[in-house]
Amino acid sequence: MKRASGGILADGVNSMIAGIFNSFPNSIFAQNNGMIQLTGVASRYVGYFIAGMLIILGLFPNIGLIFSLMPEPVLGGATLLMFGTVAAAGIRIIASQNINRKATLVIAISFSFGLSVELVPEILSQLPETIRNIFSSCITTGGLVAILTNALIHIKED
Repeated sequence: MKRASGGILADGVNSMIAGIFNSFPNSIFAQNNGMIQLTGVASRYVGYFIAGMLIILGLFPNIGLIFSLMPEPVLGGATLLMFGTVAAAGIRIIASQNINRKATLVIAISFSFGLSVELVPEILSQLPETIRNIFSSCITTGGLVAILTNALIHIKED
């Protein structure tokens, strides 16, 4: 858990610095976490080996043709499994925390707002274009709402 939180913090700081310099963020990919969950392998040396293999394979375009012939249902099934494990890992992180009434309310409100802009995108149609662009992403909307509700809601626990 400590390694994962350090990686997420580093990714956030990196994205913030990229934004300051008007550059694109160097974002990590969630499917990598899914592959770690599926295989149980998180060694950086395996990552180096795979990176070397990809560089070598990039020198031979004919090999890419073989991968492009993979049926779409096979690729879709593998993608579904990877992102499903990412979702399961997120649920495990949430479940490992002490969830009191305030945390339940923050999670419920942020999920509601995030899902609402994803499932009903026309909900933002009356807003100015700049705000629509910011809040059209369910991740941005849910994250900002989670930060705000966590800061603004004060519940006295008995």
